[in-house]
Amino acid sequence: MSAELLSMAEQIKQSTELLRRRLDWDVAHKRLDELNALSERPDFWDDPQEARKLMAERQKLENGIETVKVLEQEAADAGELIELAEGDADMLADVKTSLERAFKRAQTAELEALLSGEADGNDCYININAGAGGTESQDWASMLRRMYVRWAEKAGYSVEEVESHDGEEAGIKSATLLVKGENAYGWLKSEQGVHRLVRISPYDSSARRHTSFASVAVSPVIDETIEVDINPSDVRTDTYRASGKGGQHVNKTDSAVRLTHEPTGIVAACQSGRSQHQNRDKAWEMLRSRLYELELQKRQQAAQDSHDSKSEIGWGHQIRSYVLQPYQLVKDLRTNHETSDTGGVLDGDLTPFLSAALSHALGDHQETEDA
Repeated sequence: MSAELLSMAEQIKQSTELLRRRLDWDVAHKRLDELNALSERPDFWDDPQEARKLMAERQKLENGIETVKVLEQEAADAGELIELAEGDADMLADVKTSLERAFKRAQTAELEALLSGEADGNDCYININAGAGGTESQDWASMLRRMYVRWAEKAGYSVEEVESHDGEEAGIKSATLLVKGENAYGWLKSEQGVHRLVRISPYDSSARRHTSFASVAVSPVIDETIEVDINPSDVRTDTYRASGKGGQHVNKTDSAVRLTHEPTGIVAACQSGRSQHQNRDKAWEMLRSRLYELELQKRQQAAQDSHDSKSEIGWGHQIRSYVLQPYQLVKDLRTNHETSDTGGVLDGDLTPFLSAALSHALGDHQETEDA
């Protein structure tokens, strides 16, 4: 086992060296010192917009430097412990557990270091829409919503439900989540597409197998550094009564707001605010976000139908299949990454799929550059 552990420790060292180079170690330390000095100036917060931008840069540098230091220390400690633990099976098992944890962290850090898109570091919106199929698809959309909430919580992100429309019998017709945290968009952007579920329907008295579809659209929250021009005359505004839990919680005014960008068919809706004014502002923020994502897709020559209200959610558009019957398998149709742990995936264990998609996308990008 010692040889295996030493090899793993060496791989962590190599990953750490790669992270040092990508971070540009000496330059990163110098820049962090500059940002620390700036943040201590009494006039630092006179321009809140610029201050928030610099604080975000400082936090990213601090996180990157801390990750490298921790990985270097863990690799060094492991080397010493392996020598001390020679012949002690229990101690070697503990070292292996520690190294496996460090190895996964190093792999994740390598991928995050490559998230260099102009919006990869931003928060993001996840919009989920049930496909054709009534209750079946609406229940599937609700399962996807839970999956993303569970993943975000496990990954240390915060999640806010911006809007949701319940199905008639079960599930949801649509929902929009706001995921907040560093690189939220960079990690989740690959989830965009149609997700297919195959299972024995709990709503079919004959216990027949059903196939359901739901679409997922992911767009970055636009910060002050990104401008998106929208002609107000292209946007139709509708107000409606936000859904509530009944009794005293029922919303008795038309406070929810839905914006429709008529040239593209993109819809942004919000009902989570306390007033129509708050919901309108949030809906405009989401609309700018989705139009920006559409522009990103055009640049990448990969515009997807999920941004068009006329698109079909069904066969031929899916990116991932979740098969619960007659066997257990979740398979990504782009990367071929798969697992039989369907329960784990639906409970938020998505990181292996996100990592595979990110590695796949980066590989395609590198091949394009090499060509």
